[in-house]
Amino acid sequence: MDHHSGRRRHKRIDATIPVRISTIEPERDPWNGRPFFRASQETCANVSRGGAFVRTAEPLAPGRRVLLEFELPDGRPLEAIGRVAWTRRVLAPLERDNEAGIGIEFLGGPSEQFSALEDLIEKLADGAA
Repeated sequence: MDHHSGRRRHKRIDATIPVRISTIEPERDPWNGRPFFRASQETCANVSRGGAFVRTAEPLAPGRRVLLEFELPDGRPLEAIGRVAWTRRVLAPLERDNEAGIGIEFLGGPSEQFSALEDLIEKLADGAA
């Protein structure tokens, strides 16, 4: 699944962070044809400078663009535009539900918020090592 296993470009930290995900492009309601946007409160299980894994019971299709609104563990906000890179669905009923989710690649966001994220990852990654 992971093409660059072992050597990732970015340090990644496991952190349970609340995140709000909103779709950017509208979807069409199959019943009335009206466009609508989805927004849901989810949990981010790990995060790096390049992206995040978000646990969700309703995975979005790969390629969808989303707005992510995090509250970092130190209380600072982070907003990022991301793209769903992959989806993991849990099919077997006995598998742990919290493994279902989406991998999101960050496409952009306010640079000062990203440098705050990088600082935090450095701090937490060094602390965990």
